Amino acid sequence: MTPTSGSSRPNVAVIGLGYIGLPTAAVLASSGADVIGVDINQKAVDLINQGEVPFVEPDMSTTVAGVVSQGYLKATTETPHADNYIVAVPTPFKEGHKPDLVFIETAGKQIAPLLKGNELVILESTSPPGATEFLADTILNARPDLTLEPGTANSVYFAHCPERVLPGRIMIELRTNDRIVGTLNGDAGERARELYELFCEGEFLMTDARTAEMAKLTENAYRDVNIAFANELSMIADGLDINVWELIKLANHHPRVNILQPGPGVGGHCIAVDPWFIVASAPEQSSLVRTAREVNDSKPGFVLDKLLPQAKRINDVQIAALGLAFKPNIDDLRESPARQIVGRLAAELPQANIMAVEPNIEALPAELADCENVTLTELNEAVRNADIVLLLVDHNEFTRLDRSLLAQKIVHDTRGVWG
Repeated sequence: MTPTSGSSRPNVAVIGLGYIGLPTAAVLASSGADVIGVDINQKAVDLINQGEVPFVEPDMSTTVAGVVSQGYLKATTETPHADNYIVAVPTPFKEGHKPDLVFIETAGKQIAPLLKGNELVILESTSPPGATEFLADTILNARPDLTLEPGTANSVYFAHCPERVLPGRIMIELRTNDRIVGTLNGDAGERARELYELFCEGEFLMTDARTAEMAKLTENAYRDVNIAFANELSMIADGLDINVWELIKLANHHPRVNILQPGPGVGGHCIAVDPWFIVASAPEQSSLVRTAREVNDSKPGFVLDKLLPQAKRINDVQIAALGLAFKPNIDDLRESPARQIVGRLAAELPQANIMAVEPNIEALPAELADCENVTLTELNEAVRNADIVLLLVDHNEFTRLDRSLLAQKIVHDTRGVWG
């Protein structure tokens, strides 16, 4: 870990200032590194340089404001030279649920011309097996004068260090969670561990890059399979006229049973996406992982099938849709089943007034803002005027709602928080 000239603080460029990149940049800067964050979003860059944050994450705004004011964190749209690079760009999937590595490729092409030799490049993006090799190949194809062979002046070192944090607790879990570090060449893993030791208090689990990539996917696929069991159970129970919440509570009294809670589907960039990377890597051997994904992807349709017949019997129906985020008390709408359900309601019920309640955002996402029958509405107003109340996300504001406001309403509680 080479320090900046004249400084004992290592210098780091974090590529991608999203839900993982910005917290990582901030905690590094607050723990002894000089950090330049890179993002293509000029508005986000400007906000960060003003000491502000472009999205909601508890405890992050104070840290960002502090390190920016001290000059330890700066944001830019131009990739600089650094001794250490952390690539934290999106890894979506494309048609057929195949992984799309275009953002990783773009990051590699931006980094390549800046390298002088002996730099460390860490891929932190959740990725399919082989993505770290793909990043290395991208850089070395652009710079054939560089090499993966360790110990020479033109060597570049690559590692994979997947994030393992929970939105809403990122600033805590970055410091406390154990960290998997995967080495691609030379002592890249040891160098990455030294860098992350600036802030990470958890155990460092050393392995190779491919195993590190697969470990993160395995963690999320495990959770997806268990959520799918709960969601499938909720659909079975509904057909048998059984209260699934009571059913799960009773079953969980067994000392070796711990069924999760069902919901309207699964969202977020990790659990809703990562298992497909396993399926794409081993399609013949991943039938259980695929089925779990299909079950969870089908749950929004199940919710709509229950609600739409009721809504269509009411003229000019008023629907309060509570929540658009993919989990409670954050503003992250990525892959959100709630967002998907509201969009499909708007299309299926053009005469309805759909009052979307999401206390963590100031404006609707573009595809909902374009719907004439969807408005972002305050909670009490929406519930008071609604014929149907649809609880999609268990934000604190919704769990504390005065239940008397639900009297004489048709209520669909997909989270089981209102009994």
